[in-house]
Amino acid sequence: MRIHDSQKLIEAIYFQRDSARGLSGTHMWFCEEVGELTRALRRNKREELEGEFADVYAWLSTLASMSGIDLEEAVRKKYGHGCPRCHSTPCACP
Repeated sequence: MRIHDSQKLIEAIYFQRDSARGLSGTHMWFCEEVGELTRALRRNKREELEGEFADVYAWLSTLASMSGIDLEEAVRKKYGHGCPRCHSTPCACP
């Protein structure tokens, strides 16, 4: 699944409810999910990690959608030519 397609899927599932909550409230939920990912990283259990990475991605996707940002296009613009500073892949910055 492409980034754009997954963003549209998350929009279909959650956009109405998340928009009603507002950007600030939705951002707080995103931060909570990042904390859950942090705990999962400490435990290093693959199934838990997969779920938490997916949750963080879903909340990030919702925030982008609420802000009118296409994540796939944003990533392409910023990282499509390698490192944003040195333009190398892998990064060759000092």
